[in-house]
Amino acid sequence: VQLQASGGGLVQAGGSLRLTCAASGRTFNTYGMGWFRQAPGKEREFVGYISQSGTSTHYGDSVKGRFTIPRDNAKNTVYLQMNSLKPEDTAVYHCAARLGFGGTYYDPNQYNYWGQGTLVTVSS
Repeated sequence: VQLQASGGGLVQAGGSLRLTCAASGRTFNTYGMGWFRQAPGKEREFVGYISQSGTSTHYGDSVKGRFTIPRDNAKNTVYLQMNSLKPEDTAVYHCAARLGFGGTYYDPNQYNYWGQGTLVTVSS
């Protein structure tokens, strides 16, 4: 599967932004989808995950309560809705797809496919 992330940009602190990850192929609903981010000079960080059916979601502590991950299997698309953005949310955001199940959704090594990343910059 190929993933294309888009929707990044510059936003003021407190604002909102929605990222989109569009997937190719007919088997999108067999992949759990994750979002990760990496800020300059920092390690890659788990942002959130949604299961294949969309019934289960998990979020990193730093974004819990502010970010959500809807998905639309009919459109082969997953989103990252980001609200109440903070300057520390500035990073390149990547979507990723994994075939597996279970509790290792936070581990980037468990993902089979990655999108190219989209830059989000939050100004103070």
